[in-house]
Amino acid sequence: MNASVRLSASSLRAHKRRFAGTFLAVFLGVAFLAGTLVMGDTLRASFDTMFGNATSGTDAVVRSADAITTPGESEGVREPVATDLVGTIEKVPGVAAAAPNIQGAGQLIGKNGDPIGGQGPPTLAGNWITDPELNAYRLAEGHAPRGPGEVVIDRGTAERGDLNIGDTTTLRTPDPVKVTVVGLATFGGEDGMAQVTFTGMTRADAEKYLTAAPGEAATIQVRAGPGVGQQELVDALTPVLPKGVEAITGQESAEENTDMISSQFLSVFTTLLLVFSGVALLVATFSIHNTFAIVVAQRTRENALLRALGASRRQVTVSTLVEASAVAIVASAAGLAGGIGIAAGLQALFPAIGFPFPEGDLVISALSMALPLAVGVVVCLGSALLPALRAGRTAPLAALRETAVDTSGASRTRAVTGLALIALALGVTLTGVLASPSIWLAATGAVLALIAFVVLGPVASSTAVRVLGGPLDRLRGVTGGLARRNALRSPKRTAATASALMIGVAVVSLFTVFGASLKATMDQTVARSFAGDVAISTPSFGAGGSGLSPRLADAVQRLPEVDTAVGLGRGVAEVDGKGRALTVTDPVALERTFDLGEIRGSMNGLGTEGIAITENEADKQHLRTGDKARLTFTDGRTQTFTVRAVYGRSELAGDYVITRDAWAPHRTQDADTLVAVSFKDGVGTDDGKAAVQKAAAQYGNPEVQTRDEYAQSAAGGIDMMLTLVYALLALAVLIALLGIANTLTLAIHERTRELGLLRAVGQTRSQLRAMVRWESILVAAFGTVGGLALGAFLGWVLVEASDGASDSAFAFAMPPLQLTVVALVGLTAGALAGLRPARRAARLDVLRAIATE
Repeated sequence: MNASVRLSASSLRAHKRRFAGTFLAVFLGVAFLAGTLVMGDTLRASFDTMFGNATSGTDAVVRSADAITTPGESEGVREPVATDLVGTIEKVPGVAAAAPNIQGAGQLIGKNGDPIGGQGPPTLAGNWITDPELNAYRLAEGHAPRGPGEVVIDRGTAERGDLNIGDTTTLRTPDPVKVTVVGLATFGGEDGMAQVTFTGMTRADAEKYLTAAPGEAATIQVRAGPGVGQQELVDALTPVLPKGVEAITGQESAEENTDMISSQFLSVFTTLLLVFSGVALLVATFSIHNTFAIVVAQRTRENALLRALGASRRQVTVSTLVEASAVAIVASAAGLAGGIGIAAGLQALFPAIGFPFPEGDLVISALSMALPLAVGVVVCLGSALLPALRAGRTAPLAALRETAVDTSGASRTRAVTGLALIALALGVTLTGVLASPSIWLAATGAVLALIAFVVLGPVASSTAVRVLGGPLDRLRGVTGGLARRNALRSPKRTAATASALMIGVAVVSLFTVFGASLKATMDQTVARSFAGDVAISTPSFGAGGSGLSPRLADAVQRLPEVDTAVGLGRGVAEVDGKGRALTVTDPVALERTFDLGEIRGSMNGLGTEGIAITENEADKQHLRTGDKARLTFTDGRTQTFTVRAVYGRSELAGDYVITRDAWAPHRTQDADTLVAVSFKDGVGTDDGKAAVQKAAAQYGNPEVQTRDEYAQSAAGGIDMMLTLVYALLALAVLIALLGIANTLTLAIHERTRELGLLRAVGQTRSQLRAMVRWESILVAAFGTVGGLALGAFLGWVLVEASDGASDSAFAFAMPPLQLTVVALVGLTAGALAGLRPARRAARLDVLRAIATE
């Protein structure tokens, strides 16, 4: 063992450059993984501290006991509690103070006329609680609201909207309300709670604009007297609370808020980063394996001599693994430092791009350090294992051979195995996508397809390089021909080098195809379902935005240019015990403006006791026209509705439709999510749109768009998602580039004598550089073409699997322009990867190169 270690140390000192690419691949993968974990821990701890500080004065929270959660949402909707309870609570022994917390949606308009926030995090409005201990916000400047129209806003919102104390602006609740900023506040010592916006108003204004009726609040905040613990306070409150109302400790409330942030943002964000860390490490695996495979191949004679001098197979294998361990440990340790640097950089960057990263020191846990270190070492050692075993099997007589011939490209066993895997992958995938829809089967088929591509790589590389490199003979003459032959020399090496880039390109292509398909799906949905001429909406997604005034549709309907204007509101209820979203609208106008497919029954006359549902939901709930459905609302009341209509399509219209009169007794803050408008015959789109814009301006100036504009706007978040994906995948492509550059550098080292002879017989430095660069481009072209094919296939699988798992019909789309750009980026990457090895080859001294053994 000691001899193996000394041999490894000697080899590492003598050939440091050989492992530079491996070091960088491990370093980048571990740094990204460590940075993600450190950043996630830091954000969680920061939000814990922030919520803890903000609610430190609240010892108990009184709220409705039950919440209705609809599919796809983590936070349920609760019934308001009566503000009259405050008087009862204040009489409980141990209570020092209690205050109602009225809260709803409210979106401020900035100085430039654009709404602030709305892209994910909530835009909140509520009453300003005068007891500073019970108020999560702290007044930093100005004074508390004292009269109608006066508001306090958080500093972060003020900065984003360029608002100052004394400014007058509009607050969408969703009805537009003119407000004057009289104070600025902080939350938990920060300018705001991430990108959540908050507007605090008087209690009277909050009850007027944010509740269905006075006397309702989201919760009641309670402060304990001296010496009374939180749990003790909750125990004292519980007996006096009416049925359906509960009390939880302030600490539990803070933990729920942190969990909500974690589930809605942190978990999704860190999971996304971890997925891309995994992709980067997978790409690094191929680069590392290729490096060690080449190094072992170059040391065949050296290992054979060691075997001839008495070294055992185990000693040679251990020697190679010790080298890999040394590189893995050093690179992974450096990666940990790099990961901490990445997290610190993001902590400084986030505020600059508008996301207030909570202040505080980085949280570096033992798991955040141990896991990336272990992953880096395991990935490196696992990648080096097969080459190490191959080194141990070197026969002593190999020392007498000049070269070894790579026959992997002609391996019949590899070809049969690869084709069998492809057949199995197609069978499993098609079964999971078409025959018996299953996301797990589809995912298994996708993994098998990736494995099949890797196995078939050496077999396919020979044919692919001949085809892709065919034009080089005509365009670049002898230089191009030599580049093509060099790429053909070792099919296994070419395939392994290209596989790293193939995976990166495949993942980029996958998301490109899926993003284009989502856009096509949205276009298809709007074109198929929306029969109107223009749509009125407030651009937002997630929990952000305040919606549209429910009075807007009636105002637009009165325009002489308009035939039909229908608003789509949103409600929630439990349908036979399961939370479901309700579309609150005029069913007759809905039928005229939206294509609902085949309708059984009638949308006319739903009244206050009728409901319309989609055919899909009817099948799930085993309901038909005339059947009864029990709906339980957030106010706790249960009502039996008669199914008056079953329609074919949901999409924009939703799965359950009730009238506004039916929803009115149960509503809280009423708002529409969309107003669809159809013009009268003879009214041009431009004239009609201008009239609607003028009418809508009085209701907070929402956006008025044609059908095509609305479809593009609805798909706008997809481009933002793809931009983030491409930025993250740049790391995987960079590691793949390092792999190509490292392989070429090592190949040049083993071809030193050959290159010297080429220079001796007349090849110029520029021809030599071009030969190496074209070889790099050919390898990159093989990886890019394979990645595009695999990515397009996986994109189709993902779209079809989503179609099978969703009630909506997904459309598959192949974006030629974007995929062409991906292909060009892959080829450019290959050209860049070959620059340094080409320069190094051109600098070789001719005589020394010829003399090299």
